[in-house]
Amino acid sequence: MQIENFKIFADLVETKSFSKSAKINAITQSAVSQQARAMERHFKSLLIDRSQKQFQLTREGQRVYEAAKELLHSYDKLASELQELKKVISGTIRISTIYSIGLHELPPYIKRFLVDYPAVNVRVEYRRNNLVYEDILHNAVDFGLVAFPVKTRQIEQIPFRNDRLVLITNPNHALAKCGAAGVELKALAGQRFIGFDPDIPTRKAVDQIFRENKLTIEPVMEFDNIETVKRAVEIDHGIAIVPQATVLQEQKQGSLAVLSFKGREFTRQLAILHRKGRVLTPAMKKFIEILDMDLPPMNP
Repeated sequence: MQIENFKIFADLVETKSFSKSAKINAITQSAVSQQARAMERHFKSLLIDRSQKQFQLTREGQRVYEAAKELLHSYDKLASELQELKKVISGTIRISTIYSIGLHELPPYIKRFLVDYPAVNVRVEYRRNNLVYEDILHNAVDFGLVAFPVKTRQIEQIPFRNDRLVLITNPNHALAKCGAAGVELKALAGQRFIGFDPDIPTRKAVDQIFRENKLTIEPVMEFDNIETVKRAVEIDHGIAIVPQATVLQEQKQGSLAVLSFKGREFTRQLAILHRKGRVLTPAMKKFIEILDMDLPPMNP
């Protein structure tokens, strides 16, 4: 048995999916199935209960999984310690992030990291918020970046930064005349509002702002990503509340009016996620250090 056999088996158990385990390990679904059967032959035990409709381990399979996790943790710890002894900063860092962070918050940090550590390969995948958590739990990625993080027993959270929420309108919209003075929150009543999909955390936060201020606002449009929201506002289909960092370019170009709220400030909390107990390589530790810096956004 090689260490890769145990990793594939552990991924299979945690994802409960042959296809997901195959994707994580860049092999075919058939290869995952063959690996599982090879382990059963090696240990002369049935590890997966194939009589059940849902994925389920036998008692022997559960013990092999527990041992596999111990072996993988020891292996990763050893590899990390050897890299630290040799002062090597290399390897691959896999990141799962929501669109707004990946497109607008993360780039200056990745740029700085790659300048300092050119031997590291950084892979970024853009995902919906709930899928970022799934990627972390299934060990499909090393880090996740989300807004309004939710406490989860198996996931470690590291504060990233806070981003101010602002109102955006078409430059010719009546509210745009408020300018630097900011807009009264109550002025949003009766306006055509463009929101994110209901399951997106920023949308939930905006809904909470409206509830707390006794504003009844029903979106005329709902979208699942920041870019589509901005395009709809640009053509004056409505107004929206979005993270400030996502509209710096449009503000500079003059395609959107960006307004603060008079006497109020609303923010969204961003966080770095990784699975609890995960061994962090030297490259991963350096990446967290970079994310802890206060870097200005990249020039639009």
